[in-house]
Amino acid sequence: MTEPSPTATGGTVDVRMVRARVGDRVERDDRIVVEAPLEFQLHHPALGGEAVSFGGTMRTPGDDGVLAAGLLFGEGIVNRAADIIAIESSTRRPNVVNVRLDPAVAMEFDAPARRFSAGSSCGVCGTTSLDAAIARAAATRIVATSSVELAVLLTLPQRMRAAQARFSDTGGIHAAGLFDNSGTLLGIAEDVGRHNAFDKLVGENLLQGRLPLSDRIVLLSGRASFELVQKALRAGVAVLAAIGAPSSLAVNLANVAGLTLAGFLREQHCNIYTHPQRVR
Repeated sequence: MTEPSPTATGGTVDVRMVRARVGDRVERDDRIVVEAPLEFQLHHPALGGEAVSFGGTMRTPGDDGVLAAGLLFGEGIVNRAADIIAIESSTRRPNVVNVRLDPAVAMEFDAPARRFSAGSSCGVCGTTSLDAAIARAAATRIVATSSVELAVLLTLPQRMRAAQARFSDTGGIHAAGLFDNSGTLLGIAEDVGRHNAFDKLVGENLLQGRLPLSDRIVLLSGRASFELVQKALRAGVAVLAAIGAPSSLAVNLANVAGLTLAGFLREQHCNIYTHPQRVR
């Protein structure tokens, strides 16, 4: 097997591999998803004259600006698009994005405590106080919203899959899709990390002034963990559905906060773990 081609574009790269079967070996090209580090640097007067690292993650390159915006919104650093003056890729250091915050943003001196080196599957793993994160999410309440037909909900995996260009190429990338209650796809984000995909989706809507995502459905390509329920609550999502299973903490949090959480979404059935009244 050879090294990846240096001309990776669109978040994927071609590699040489051997397709092996019993009695047969064939060398051929394959397309895989790119995984690369990204560090977030914050600029704010309260942090001093130098940029302060807010940590890093492993992600699929592309849409780094909306990823940064979504992450900072999910962490409670920013609350609206106007809180961000600019998001710029570093010209001196590859895989670094600089976020310049409005001086009016309230910033504690220890706010960038989420300094970590995370894998692409990591969500809340860099937060210094997990108890505080859980308490903040549990204090959220999703108000009563309009319902969605079960028949519509069951069609969403196929609709999202049809829009996943990178998944079709590689088979190795996560997605988060945004739908209205009629099943219309409003947006989709892909990334090697499922948390990053959600952050990209939220960041795009934050910068476009579309938050909160009231009367919206978010579909996850993988499982529904606590961190993803936390992100959904922060964005005001009413219905969160996943192709995979939820965790116990995700179910408990969704139940307390009033979020409808569905898992194992298939063409014929799904499991509705919390607040099933929104699914008719």
